[in-house]
Amino acid sequence: MAPLTVSLVQMNVRKGAPRTNWTTMQQYAVQAAQQGAQLVVFPELWDAGGAFDKGREMASSLSGGLFAQVVALARQHNIHILGSLYEKRGTGVCNTMAIISPRNGVMGAYRKIHLFPLMQEDRWLLPGEAPLTIDLPWGRTGFAICYDLRFPELFRRYAAERAEIVVMPMAWPHPRLAHYRTLLRARAIENQCFMVAVNRVGPEEDGGPQFFGHSSVIDPWGETVLEAGEVEGLFTVTVDIGQAARVRRELPALDGMRL
Repeated sequence: MAPLTVSLVQMNVRKGAPRTNWTTMQQYAVQAAQQGAQLVVFPELWDAGGAFDKGREMASSLSGGLFAQVVALARQHNIHILGSLYEKRGTGVCNTMAIISPRNGVMGAYRKIHLFPLMQEDRWLLPGEAPLTIDLPWGRTGFAICYDLRFPELFRRYAAERAEIVVMPMAWPHPRLAHYRTLLRARAIENQCFMVAVNRVGPEEDGGPQFFGHSSVIDPWGETVLEAGEVEGLFTVTVDIGQAARVRRELPALDGMRL
């Protein structure tokens, strides 16, 4: 299995400013492609941040709007792009990560299942209904978004489906850095997979939370491959996805699952 070169974009997302964020996002996507990345990952709701009350007016359908622009960007620069956006879905809005391939466009969509009540996300958005795994060029990949990290059942499902890597756009704030680090390592260790978490950085406007960054890649042993600090930027790393299979052979804990 070929190595995966992935770029983590730790953005200072501007609340309610999709045009500004789109300009920033394009610049980082180009930079990631220039660094040879096959995949670039952006934070949760990189289009407009926590402007939930305006989500409906800013949201795009999965086949149009900002999603379509991201597909065109992926094709132009021959790079897979992940990160969540506001998606129009029926009469509601979802927090949606489209799986965007430079060759195939939108290959699927993961909609955030667990909505965060402390920011009233559950008041404004519709929850997703299903996990998602997709076979991508580097291996079987699972998807989750931010608050999902606190619900181990989702990741156990991905382990049962033999996902080798889980990608997570995040908007995780202070003061819960210790929780973030501990849960990422736990999910990697217990499911013997890579965890790629890409977090926002900087303050939410109008006195909102302070997002701490620390975007991370954790390997199937629970070792930290990469952890960014608390500055905006792009961080690129190459990982051997085949390590997941080797760890599972060496310590076949997943074969012992009974529940």
